[in-house]
This record gives sequence, structure tokens and C-alpha cells, in this order.
Amino acid sequence: MTENELSTRNPNLELRPIAHEPEPGDPFVGPRPDSWWTGPAPSRDACPGVDANGVLRSLRTPDLARCERSDVLAYFDNTWCLTEVLFSSLQGRRAFLALPWHRLRHPMVFYYCHPATFYVNKLRLAGLVESIDPGLETLFQTGVDEMSWDDLSHSELDWPPLEHVLEYRREAYRRVRRVIEEHPDLREGHGPITRESPLWALFMALEHERIHLELSSVLIRELPVEWVARPAEWPPLHPSAAERPHATQPEVERDFPVNTFVEIGSGQADVGKPERWPSYGWDNEYGARGAHVSPFRVQRMLVSNGEFHAFVRDEGYLDRTLWSRDGWGWRQFRNAKWPTFWVSAGPAGLHEYRLRTLFEIVDMPWSWPVEVNYHEAQAYRAWRERREGRRYRLLSEAKHHRLRRAPAPTPDGHPERAARDYDLALAHGSPGPVNAFAASEHGVHDVFGNVWQWCEDHFHPLDGFRVHPLYDDFSTPCFDGKHQLILGGSFVSTGAEASVWARFHFRPHFFQHAGIRLVEAAQEGADDAVRLEDLRTSVDTYEGDAAFEQYMLLHYGRPEDALPFEGGPRQALEFPQRCARALTELATAHGVGLARALDVGCAVGGASFELARSFGEVVGVDRSERFVAAAQALADEGRLAHFRRDEGELGSEVVATIDPSVDRERVRFRVADACALPVDLLGFDAVLAANLLDRLPSPRAFLERLGGPRGLVRPGGVLILTSPYTWSEQFTPRDAWLGGMRSGEQERWSIDGLRAAIEGDFELIQQRDEPLLIREHRRKYQYVVAHLTAWRRRDTSP
Repeated sequence: MTENELSTRNPNLELRPIAHEPEPGDPFVGPRPDSWWTGPAPSRDACPGVDANGVLRSLRTPDLARCERSDVLAYFDNTWCLTEVLFSSLQGRRAFLALPWHRLRHPMVFYYCHPATFYVNKLRLAGLVESIDPGLETLFQTGVDEMSWDDLSHSELDWPPLEHVLEYRREAYRRVRRVIEEHPDLREGHGPITRESPLWALFMALEHERIHLELSSVLIRELPVEWVARPAEWPPLHPSAAERPHATQPEVERDFPVNTFVEIGSGQADVGKPERWPSYGWDNEYGARGAHVSPFRVQRMLVSNGEFHAFVRDEGYLDRTLWSRDGWGWRQFRNAKWPTFWVSAGPAGLHEYRLRTLFEIVDMPWSWPVEVNYHEAQAYRAWRERREGRRYRLLSEAKHHRLRRAPAPTPDGHPERAARDYDLALAHGSPGPVNAFAASEHGVHDVFGNVWQWCEDHFHPLDGFRVHPLYDDFSTPCFDGKHQLILGGSFVSTGAEASVWARFHFRPHFFQHAGIRLVEAAQEGADDAVRLEDLRTSVDTYEGDAAFEQYMLLHYGRPEDALPFEGGPRQALEFPQRCARALTELATAHGVGLARALDVGCAVGGASFELARSFGEVVGVDRSERFVAAAQALADEGRLAHFRRDEGELGSEVVATIDPSVDRERVRFRVADACALPVDLLGFDAVLAANLLDRLPSPRAFLERLGGPRGLVRPGGVLILTSPYTWSEQFTPRDAWLGGMRSGEQERWSIDGLRAAIEGDFELIQQRDEPLLIREHRRKYQYVVAHLTAWRRRDTSP
């Protein structure tokens, strides 16, 4: 396989060796020397959890009501060492620094350092440690939640030398360990550690690292197999992998079990973790939701590779009618013809396969659960429906709770069953057969463990949801109707991820160790899945036709279209252009260069094009794929037709145009989330964020990116923020508002919250009111007065 093919093509598709010749003397090849281990080495005398065979096993989460200091130290050492054992599988610097083939995530070096910087960043916010290296702590702070399966816009970054990263991890380990050894809240007889405790930040970082242990295992599985080697200390594959040679094509009952359905009666499902349960919990686990679940039939086992093979053999990947529109787009873009971890092992058309595990390619274990993304799971469901004439769905969260055992879990939240009953917490280094682990009292296998189970539900908040102030952007950006819930955990899920309270999520095109379980409702319409569009939240208000029409007129409408009445407030027209001119004037007045400008929340791009009159390069970013597509079409063609609504369904087509004097080639647009902007966006002379803050799930997450070592605004650069401060829990959890609320008897105003958030890095230069007018139709308008604040970043360079 050539270098060019490797950069864009799944290396696991077929048995084609990839040349891999590490540089001579590369210290990151082979078993790691003592210098690799920045915490404890994985030996019985150094690291908790190493068994008699020298294999590192996961420890269970400490009981936060009564854990001893030694318990926490052991859990920290075990967590840290699991990460370093996993990453010791990477063979050579290239394996750390190359982008993944799909180009939707960072190189592995990011995931190696990110957990360490997370400890420092969160413990620093809690007042427990000082910064080690602000530049690295910013570079490795934000991961990638790719907005789309074809988002290939991520730029190459200059990552620091691996030796530098190792030294950072070594110092981070020392500082975190010191907190555990010395903090008074871990003294003998301490009270429960709760969400209000400073040490909650420590357990947040511990469980965050364990999330990334699983995420990194998936990314390693996506690397060329020649780039990795199984670490001796990592748990071995499930024994079934070596029981006997496996056929390249499966035979039912011989190679995989027949999957039947079992009846589950109606009943109540109650979701939500008790507030004072003595284990760490993520914000989305708390709150409550109750649902009455009608009778349903559910598969006794997860869908196995053998069971899924029939779908592949029937050319289900090539049948457009089985796929959603977005799913088919993904399938075509990736040219997927079988699951991503299946490896073609024979002539085309014979459908003979082997399986890529984390570190090797093995004979296909047809009895193991198939691992697919949500698009593939739904296409398989549709195929079964058509073939069998029944109405199938994926599990819902409420139905998953109906499958669970009634007794309460252990204090750490793990299922109250013997370890042999679940393939969880690295009991094995792979999945096992779908009938290998003990069935529940309903006769259902793998309610927990083996692989996650895709759900029909969108990831959503429970009633009473509250963000945690140290991580207010953990869940809220993903309550967007574009992330699917996954439940049950996998063989790599450890710590809080392996608890009964775990509620995780991914975009439909993403791969996790996740599979399929089908259900059939006993009665029509018995669907208890939570779909955010059904709750009338903010999900589609920004992407819908009405919003698109309004934004096109706001950004490009001629005065006679935007406001056809003489008596209207014409000073409120051309708001994007006025904001752009204000930013240009601010930069000029303060001697800031006009090389590069950033328009965050650019919508359909009106301000971006106006900035291009003065700035040499302009980048516009917005989370709406539709808006960015429209802006890019205007950049490519200079014009775009759209609908102007006049009354009801009536209206006319109008054409938005870009002034020919604007150099459209200066402008480029990207889909990106303002709460998690790509790390390659930095050092702009001028930044505009117009009417963005009160529509973000975490305004502070965006504001934190403005300054610092890798800030959006360069030292000495300028910034304009505008907002009407229309705070609403529809968009922003109340705990994340900058102002507009009372705290006891004290009134909290947004400008004060804004100052508190950025005045350390920025100086407020001016503020004023800036009106705008949004046309809904010919006789209805929104008149808004935004508060414009202009800032200059302090230049602290010598």
C-alpha cells in the first residue's frame, strides 16, 4: 500500500502489508525501556493490579464515602499505567504522529498527552496545582468531535517531540500524586467526596483518563497492524480466539449461535443516578427520567459477526433503500462494503473475512459480536425488517433498563454480579462469544459488557440536569440531536464507564466498540426512545428553513427586501457588515496588522466577506453544515438564490450576491463547534463573535480559547463580541450563564461575567449598543439591540 493510499484508505480493508521501517535507533520501537514509564512500571512490586501472569488488570473505582488515601493512590497508579501500557503498543514515532486514515481525529500523540494535561487543567481550576507548561496544556486541551464524516478540514500541526511529552507526563504524575498524598480531604475518617468537593476534580480527571483509554484503543485498532505490537502486560484475547481454526465463511450453529427473541413484560423504567451515590458521576448521569415501557421482544444475544455476515453477503451495503440519507452518504464516501474491522481474506465476492483486533489480525470469530457504527446498525435493522416482515428497532434507554437486574449495584456502580458474568473492565482484551457470559434472569446475555449497544435515543439530559462548573462543556454540546446514546459498556470499559449509570454517546459515523441488539414492540407505536426533535429543543431551530431564510436576508438582503416599509428602523439593517467594519476600524486604530481575521459563528458569512475587504485571510466557522455550505457556495460562485418569505407559504426567490470588489478567495469556511474549536485556529489579528455567547452550551469554553498560549487572538490583537444576552436553558444550562440571574440577593449581569472571564488577558476598550433587525415575514420582525464590546489582548511579551 502506498503512502498516499495509507493517508486516506482504511488499512484494515484487506490483507495488504504496509511497509513500516522505523528510523534506526528509534526508542519507541519494541518493548519499552524503564525511561518510558513516567509513573509506575507494570510490575507486581510497582503497580497495583498486575496479576500473577504479569498482566495489568483494572482496579474498581474507589468508594468516595470511605476510600482511604492508599485506595486513591492505587487507583491513580493503575489508571496511569493502563494508559502507558496501551501506548507502548505503538511502534515508532510515525505511529504517534501520523493522522488517522479517516483524518477525523488527532494523531495518537494527542491522546497520549491529553489525559495528563487534563489532570493539570482541572486540578488547577480547583486550586490544587499550578500550571506546568501553559502552551502544552492548551495544545493538548481540546479533542476533536468531528462535525461530519466528510470533515477533512483539520490542518497538520507541529506536535512537540515525544521526549518533551514524556517529561511533561512525568512531572504531571508527580504533581497529581502529591495532591493525593497530601490533601486533607483524604485523611483517615474523611467525609464523603461529593460534587462540591475540590477533590471531585481529581476523580473527574481519573475517570476522564479511563474514557480515553477506551477511545485510544479504538484509534489504535484503526492504525495499520504493522504499526502496533501487543504489549505483554495487556490482557490477552478472549480464549475463544484460539480454540480452533475459524472458517472464513460462517456456518450457523457450528460457528455462531442462533439468536432468538425473548418476551419482556411491561413495566416502569427509572433512569438517573442518585445524587449522593458514593462514586464519581458525569453530569449527564444525574437527574431523573421515568418511562412506562410496553411489552416487547428482544434478542437474547448481541448480533454476532456470523449473523451480520448474511447482511454483507446479501449486498446490504450496496442497497440504497436500507440506509438513511446521511448513512448512505457516509457509506458512499467511505466506500464501505463490510464492517470496518473486518479484513477481506479471499477473492472479491466470496465474502471471506478475518478480524482486526486491537493489535493483530485473527481468524474471524463468527460468534463474537459485530462492531459497527450507528448507520450500519440501522441499515442492518432495516434489512431484517424487510426480510422478515416485522417492525424492528434498536434498543431504547428505557428498554435497556428493563433488561437490567433489579438489585442495587455495588458502591462503585458496577453491576452486582460475578466477574465471569460480564466482559467488562478488561477482564479480556477483546470481545467474547455472544453466548459466553451468563444470561440475566430474563435470559438475555451481555446486558452489560462485551460491546456497547447503539440506542435509538439521542443523547439527552435528564430532568434536573446540572453542569459541573469545572467541566460545563462535557455533555451540553452533545445534546444536539446528532449524537446517539450507547449503553452497557464494552470489554475495554473501566471505572465509571463500566458502571450501571454510564450514559455515553457518539456521532452516528463514529466507531466505538459498539454493536447491535434488536427489539420488536408487542404493540404498534410502543416507542419510548427520546428523540430531541420530539422534545422541541434547540436542535433544529438553527438548521431549519425558516432560520436559513432569515439569516440569508439578515446577511445579504437588499434594504427593500429586508425592510420594505419606510417607517422601519433602517439603522438596524446590515448588522453583519457593521460588525465587520467595527472590527476593521478597531484593528486599524490600534495599529494591529490586517493579515488574518476569524469570524466565529459566521452563519452564512456576511461579516466574513466584509472582513475580506481589508484582511488578507479570513476564516469563518459555524456549527451549521447548511450555513457553511451556503457561505462556501457564495465564495465559489459569488451568488446564491434563496427564498424570501412574505406571508404564510407565499414569497419570492431572491438572489444573494457578493460585491465584485471583494476578493472571495481570501475567505474560507469551516464547520466547527465554538465550544471545541480546532487547535490549529490560533494567532489571529482580529476575531469577531457576533451574537454567539447566549447560544452556546458553554460560553466559558469558548471564552477560554480567546487568550492563553494558543489563543484565537494573538497578543496585541483585537476582539469584538456582541450579544443581546438572551439567556435561555433551551441553549445554555443556567449554571453556565454569564449573567442575567440572581445569586441570593445579588444581581449578576452578563457584562460582569464577561469581564471576569477574559479581563485577565484582555482590556475592554469600548462598549456600545448595536441594533439589528431580523425579518420573519413581510409584516413581522425581530428588533434586537445587541451589546457590543471591543477588547484588545494584552501584550505581555518583553
